[in-house]
Amino acid sequence: MPTDPARSRNPPIAPAAPGLPAAAAVLRLIADTLRPPILELLAGEALCVSHLQQELGAKQTLVSHHLKTLRDAGLVLSEPAGRFVYYRLAPGAFDGVRDAVTSLAMTSTTDPPRRPN
Repeated sequence: MPTDPARSRNPPIAPAAPGLPAAAAVLRLIADTLRPPILELLAGEALCVSHLQQELGAKQTLVSHHLKTLRDAGLVLSEPAGRFVYYRLAPGAFDGVRDAVTSLAMTSTTDPPRRPN
């Protein structure tokens, strides 16, 4: 039975969605302690669960759970290859985060005007 994405615990995130709220949603999603190392490894090359499991020293079920969450959010792509499934970062998945944080960083370098009393 297919699940309704609107009711999903981790609804899909538009990878290139503009704005700080969308960037915050992505940052919250990747804040789990195991997800940044997974993403860092996938930034270097496409890997299967067994490779990630070996690199991270984590159980297969835990790695698979995190990959599913990242894939459902549109941050990671999967590609079957024989009896294995290889995962890689989705192209442009973090562009919205980069743009929102860069915009915020650029505006924080100047002293904003004060609102009159």
